[in-house]
Amino acid sequence: MANQDCQYSNENVLVVDDEESVREPVVRMLQTLGFRARGAGSAEEALELLKNDKYTFLLTDINMPKMDGLELIARVKNEYPELCSIAMTGYTKKYRYIDVINAGATDFVNKPFNIEELEAKLKRAIIERNVKEELSRLSITDALTGLYNQRQFYARLKEEMRRAERQNHPLALILLDLDNFKEFNDTHGHVAGDELLRKIGKIILSSIRDGVDSGYRYGGDEFAIILIDADMEIGRGIGKRIERAIENECGITASAGFASFVNGMTEPEELVAKADERLYRFKGKRKEAEAGGSH
Repeated sequence: MANQDCQYSNENVLVVDDEESVREPVVRMLQTLGFRARGAGSAEEALELLKNDKYTFLLTDINMPKMDGLELIARVKNEYPELCSIAMTGYTKKYRYIDVINAGATDFVNKPFNIEELEAKLKRAIIERNVKEELSRLSITDALTGLYNQRQFYARLKEEMRRAERQNHPLALILLDLDNFKEFNDTHGHVAGDELLRKIGKIILSSIRDGVDSGYRYGGDEFAIILIDADMEIGRGIGKRIERAIENECGITASAGFASFVNGMTEPEELVAKADERLYRFKGKRKEAEAGGSH
């Protein structure tokens, strides 16, 4: 599932120990293995460094003056939940493994340790983290199209509506529905239907801003797109571009409904209902036009 080959160069380790004679050799040891690493002489210094740079690991001594390592780990777990912490100590009888884990650490290493032992601990933590991240990604992704799934759609839309209200920024929603998809499946078969849905997923992803907007498989042949800092006009423009691309590349038409967030809306269903209403009004007009053209 997750890639078991650990890319150490992607990991940034903060080593915290009040004894320079311990801290600096550990930093050099990690750099020799290929990690990015730097040291901090106290918990307070570590918290300042964490504010200014992105770290993936905290390797901290437990027995330090003022704020000890367990308190630092607990603070970091609360403020930077994605960061993995490993505790190191020479006072094995004073601190129990369970106390370290309860504080929020991923693992524990006893001083003195060698480079192989430290590498093994870090490698295991990287693999476990990558597996969790992959499971999390799969739980919110539609396997067929690569778009997010409906559950993630409602969670993200609620979050973006709150942000739009708080920051007074525009927010647009597109609902997209394939025309005559059942007939396409009946004519060409479900394998061709699945391939068509995969193509549409790629078209949607290539038509929106990566890392800003987001695309979703809302239902069987229904899709949704959340556009950040975009009004109805921008939404219509992007929607029409996607409709044209689907027709040109897939040989099937799609209908779109657009809606924009209005202050006072509290639930995602309100915004979805507005876009849904416009989508079905448009589909109705298209069917009338097609019926009229066939006489």
